[in-house]
Amino acid sequence: MPILPILHYPDERLHTIAKPVSVVDNAIRQLVADMAETMYAAPGIGLAATQVDVHLCVIVMDISETHDQLLALINPVILKAEGEAVRDEGCLSVPGIYEPVTRAARITVKYLDLEGKEVIQTADGLIGVCIQHEMDHLEGKVFVEYLSRLKQGRIKLKMKKRARETM
Repeated sequence: MPILPILHYPDERLHTIAKPVSVVDNAIRQLVADMAETMYAAPGIGLAATQVDVHLCVIVMDISETHDQLLALINPVILKAEGEAVRDEGCLSVPGIYEPVTRAARITVKYLDLEGKEVIQTADGLIGVCIQHEMDHLEGKVFVEYLSRLKQGRIKLKMKKRARETM
């Protein structure tokens, strides 16, 4: 399984809206496996297909300490969002940047699993935040876009400088 290259903000491809998966087949299961390996190697707790320049509605996440509770969400849709919570967020596409973001405190999400079966799950805390964060990627949105224009500008400059330094 290859480790896939992760796009870094402000790469315009991060603003591409993902398309729904038409069928959960072996190609999608391989994508999930490759994304999981990429996420664990990064290391991170969530990764959307958009971040690896695949514009399909696929998310992987694992918030466990032992990295043995992989969750794959295919074609996720939030059915219900309740309350409000603020939590510091980071992103594999914006490495080293952590900022507070306000999101729903509790969500109910519908998605397909790796067998193509529909799952409805209610989530709060870290997993709820992670699902919302990764779903933003599928909509072409990066978490820094919740921040002020000034902070966005500073982060964009920092990321561009890092990219030049690594060339």
